[in-house]
Amino acid sequence: MLNAAAELFVAKGFAATSTREIAERVGIRQASLYYHFTGKDEILAELLQRSVRPTVDKVAKIETIVPPETRETALYLLALIDIRTLAEAPYNEGILYGQADVANSEVYAEFRDARQELIDAYGQLGLQIASPNVASDLDARELGETLMHSVEIVTVIRSSGLPVTPGRAKRIAAAAMRICDVPMATIANAASAASELLAEFRQESINALTESNF
Repeated sequence: MLNAAAELFVAKGFAATSTREIAERVGIRQASLYYHFTGKDEILAELLQRSVRPTVDKVAKIETIVPPETRETALYLLALIDIRTLAEAPYNEGILYGQADVANSEVYAEFRDARQELIDAYGQLGLQIASPNVASDLDARELGETLMHSVEIVTVIRSSGLPVTPGRAKRIAAAAMRICDVPMATIANAASAASELLAEFRQESINALTESNF
């Protein structure tokens, strides 16, 4: 049901999509939809959350398993996980938050809070590895916004019809590191270490997505 709604919201817009259309796409009666959701806003809230929450929920684990002296690996790993979350989101639902009717919805505030958690994580990790020049130019919030926007290029790539290949994912993550002025040799080491750790998060993402599909 969520995937059907995501497809319609992305293609037609949130405001232009009715619960009847969502029910028809799923193959159920409109009344049956209300057994699961109170209405369109609640569906939207779920879709917005699953574009950020899978990544936010892994921040603590990233900080735990990556040694403090290799924070470059932590940022690279966070970027990879975020890239994968956006790359695997059904129907490129990661673009929904940018739609005007979505931003004006009643449920947007909760999503904004979750998104800010992710921005904060990017900013805190970024400042720990940033060069003095970057750290003097950007505070944690500004750096976090910049890093997150650099990763959200994934939704643009998908909108253009291109796949987010492993190679593209690595280049996007590396570009985020370069924003912090991390040397290329250090990025290469972080990429190698992060790739090994990424498998630990794979099954968690699959389980979370499966549970949220209806």
